[in-house]
Amino acid sequence: MKLLYIVRHAKSSWDFPELSDHERPLLEKGKKRTRKMIEFLKSKKAKPDVIISSSALRARETAGYFAVGLGLNAEDVVIDPTLYHADYERVFDQFIDLSDQNNAVMLVGHNPAFTNFVNLFLVPPIDWLPTSAVVCLSFDTNHWDEIKDSSYEVKFVAYPKLIAD
Repeated sequence: MKLLYIVRHAKSSWDFPELSDHERPLLEKGKKRTRKMIEFLKSKKAKPDVIISSSALRARETAGYFAVGLGLNAEDVVIDPTLYHADYERVFDQFIDLSDQNNAVMLVGHNPAFTNFVNLFLVPPIDWLPTSAVVCLSFDTNHWDEIKDSSYEVKFVAYPKLIAD
């Protein structure tokens, strides 16, 4: 059994036009919503073995918050620049060389790739994965490179507006 947490980065700022899209930081509102999601994941006893994040600042910051909040170490966060402008097929590429010793993995990245990826598993599909959203999928396999063809279960789809304060 493999558990996958798909996380869209937290809400980011557009207040710095001199910064590239890649370097946009998180808004305080995004940090607050991410803390809310961390508490939700803790209530679900979520503990990924590794977090793989896009190289964009907003994704790296989001991954860092989740890592600290869920008790992971800095070396448990891997930055993959290919997730920045990935499509859903590139998301699947994350699992080709992933160690099967990792039973739970969190990916932190962007739309539209993450919405398109989770919609391969959600019935009915969603229109748009909100910022700080988490989708948890469980795959009936012991090998990450087999998840594309494995039976699966949607454990939950959660985002800040769905979680009570």
